[in-house]
Amino acid sequence: MERYIREFIAYIAAEKGLSKNTQLAYHSDLRRYFRYLSLTGANLPDVKHQDLTEFFWKQKQDRLGPRSIYRLMETLRHFHRFLLAEGLLASDPTANLVPPRVPSKLPGMLSVAEVERLLQAICGTNEMETRNRAMVEMLYATGLRVSELVNLSLDNVDLELGFVRVIGKGNKERIIPVGRTALGYLRRYLELRPRRAAPGEQGLFLSKLGKRMSRVEFWRQLKGYAKKAGIEKHMTPHVLRHSFASHLLAGGADLRFVQEMLGHSSIVTTQIYTHVDKERLKELHKKYHPRG
Repeated sequence: MERYIREFIAYIAAEKGLSKNTQLAYHSDLRRYFRYLSLTGANLPDVKHQDLTEFFWKQKQDRLGPRSIYRLMETLRHFHRFLLAEGLLASDPTANLVPPRVPSKLPGMLSVAEVERLLQAICGTNEMETRNRAMVEMLYATGLRVSELVNLSLDNVDLELGFVRVIGKGNKERIIPVGRTALGYLRRYLELRPRRAAPGEQGLFLSKLGKRMSRVEFWRQLKGYAKKAGIEKHMTPHVLRHSFASHLLAGGADLRFVQEMLGHSSIVTTQIYTHVDKERLKELHKKYHPRG
């Protein structure tokens, strides 16, 4: 069964250009599935629709949430279609599965004032503080995913034209403008970067060891600054990406423009931010209207 997993992961990685994190998620889902098949004594080529129905019912009993079950179902759809295409299955048992209803979840974000407080909390002048301020400024200025931010190389940024070139999901390239403020902090950091850089290192943002900054370390730094700024919301790098999109739309930016900046393949994904803005208006109405 491990062979099937390896071959499937290699296939989707080549076909869809999926990130390492997505590949790990697929791998985790399939191991869960195979553990169940092992416990029930079912053979993969003989799996029927009823077997999958019982599998998903068991996941629900084990308190797996609707979003996780939805993702698990999508993983098994892709996996069984792969096996069918390879001639390892006679039919696709996932064909008539009905996905669970996933409740709409509005993304967490900061207000403009909270973003300002967060940025002001990064006020040191040493190399690491300068790097952190440049990273947070870049994240809020461009809406990058944190994986895209830490994977930036020196040649991805054009300081003269004020653009950053990003390779996003599915190996899709996009060009994003960077505001003057973020560019200013980036220039300050780049003046200090050579002191730290390991020989031949091309990563833009570097750790204390002179290698590329990790996502985990950046998240840890960000949470510390959020606490310092008195921000009680659950803070992740993705919150700044959401804030970037919401603040653009609130300022009158075109939805298609925001879609392109975020690197969404479908505008439906971007439209959630229009709902966010409506929710914000409802909150303001409730707070300030005498009959709200």
